[in-house]
Amino acid sequence: MMNQTGTVSEFLLLGFSNSRKLQILYVVIVMLMYLAALMGNLFIITVVTLHHHLHIPMYFFLMNLSILDIGSVSVTLPKSMANSLLNTRLISYFGCVAQLFFFAFFLGTGFFILTVMAYDRYVAICKPLHYETIMSRRACVQTAAMAWIAGLLQSAMHTGSTFTVTFCKGNIVNQFFCEIPHLIKLSCSDSYLREFGVLALSVLLALSCFIFIMVSYVHIFTTILRLPSEQGRYKAFSTCIPHITMVSLYLINGTFAHMKPPSLSPSSLDLILAILYSVVPALMNPIIYGLRNKDITVALKKMIQ
Repeated sequence: MMNQTGTVSEFLLLGFSNSRKLQILYVVIVMLMYLAALMGNLFIITVVTLHHHLHIPMYFFLMNLSILDIGSVSVTLPKSMANSLLNTRLISYFGCVAQLFFFAFFLGTGFFILTVMAYDRYVAICKPLHYETIMSRRACVQTAAMAWIAGLLQSAMHTGSTFTVTFCKGNIVNQFFCEIPHLIKLSCSDSYLREFGVLALSVLLALSCFIFIMVSYVHIFTTILRLPSEQGRYKAFSTCIPHITMVSLYLINGTFAHMKPPSLSPSSLDLILAILYSVVPALMNPIIYGLRNKDITVALKKMIQ
């Protein structure tokens, strides 16, 4: 597992079970979750792309979120399923680097896109007369690009600070994918301060986004309550429910992922919980936006016809 210079050349990921039957069961369940997330988000992308009346900022950002959700589940789940089918736990050093980088990139960018979507809802409800001017096509492309670049930079910082260390405490990662807390446990370098600094910067950035979202919704709810029509209040509020739900899912799963201490003795329960918090947002996004959104359901009926 070590090359001649003493550095790790590959890692061992957490497996679900040593029983072949349970491994197959795990692959079937995870594959169903993966296919559901993949097909659901591809459905959102296809519907938004093919129907011109959905070419508005709200659905443009939703399409970005679906692309990111597909990326986040595709980075981790196929490798885990392949390892279970082949009865192995190996992942190469550079495969681990790529997995951590892209997983952090897709999740981080997703939260930034949700922040932009909060601003879109704020402008649509609080400044409806200026909506087309403020949220022009150019402005949407620029804000989406900024979110992707911010996610890229944050992921690069995390990946760089994690893998510029020497791993001398073995190569067993107690997780089904390469995750920062479990990799840091294998380090013999004094990297905690550096990683803490990067983590503190990310937490500060996430907290700033969260405060921005909360302030936006304070203004949104204040404006909604002033609307004279009860139907108008319901319509305005219904456009915010899916976004609030997705933000809550991201925050709950993100808090669980970073606040839960790495297990000293890995178990199948840890693996199941990790799969849930890494897959649930991508799995729920099409359900929340697809089933509860009238425009998308109408577009779906037209496609079926």
